[in-house]
Amino acid sequence: ALERDDAPQLVVLDWEMPHPDGPEVCRRVRKRGTDRYTYVILLTARNEKADLIAGMNAGADDYLTKPFDAYELEARLRAGIRVLELQNELIATREILRIQASRDPLTGLLNRRAIIEKVTTELHRVRRESRPMGVAIADLDSFKQINDTYGHAAGDAVLVEAARRMRASLRPYDDIGRTGGEEFLILASGCDLACAAGVAERVRAALDRDPMVFNTTTFSVTCSVGVASSAEHPERDVDWLIRAADAALYRAKAAGRNAVREASALDGTEF
Repeated sequence: ALERDDAPQLVVLDWEMPHPDGPEVCRRVRKRGTDRYTYVILLTARNEKADLIAGMNAGADDYLTKPFDAYELEARLRAGIRVLELQNELIATREILRIQASRDPLTGLLNRRAIIEKVTTELHRVRRESRPMGVAIADLDSFKQINDTYGHAAGDAVLVEAARRMRASLRPYDDIGRTGGEEFLILASGCDLACAAGVAERVRAALDRDPMVFNTTTFSVTCSVGVASSAEHPERDVDWLIRAADAALYRAKAAGRNAVREASALDGTEF
């Protein structure tokens, strides 16, 4: 029962139990090494100091001797509850900080460091499985003009809505992060160049399909996307893939924007 994911967090264990006894249960609980702490009170007729030390060394948090007083038991339980509440608050705070450290505060997408770490981890994984991986760099077209014309509040609203549309257009196992300004890095898992271009096209279409509205103003927002894949050069690293996608992005911009381009020898890379 104590090894399940939904195990109780506060436990009163008798010392004398058959196979295993209380201290052995304590040791097994502590070996789990999970964040969710289990507070253990050992209940026993033993009252020697050596027994107390043995129980605590086994991983017990507290110790009650029989016959126990009900008021004393209640006091020990209240102390255990306070410890668990504090520990749970620390875990919740740590999780909030972890999310804040990996997320872009405006769009809620992964930030630059987190998305590059994700792409790097995924590249190692697909190499072991002899599968490809695609990356795409999407850049909002003429974004400075939006800021200059409608103000930075409108620009922020555009980034938030663009991020939402792009995220919604991706497959459940793809990922996206904001790498800075109006630029986004997309991870297209399991994709060769053609597949990654298809993912990028859905992202482009998601922005181009409907205009955006800020206050009472309606305007169109498009993006250009450059795509690269590890399928053509499985030995290449993440930096090379990103540079190849970035070079393709420049060709998409040069072609008139609102376009998807695949990395190729046209970019001066070894394709």
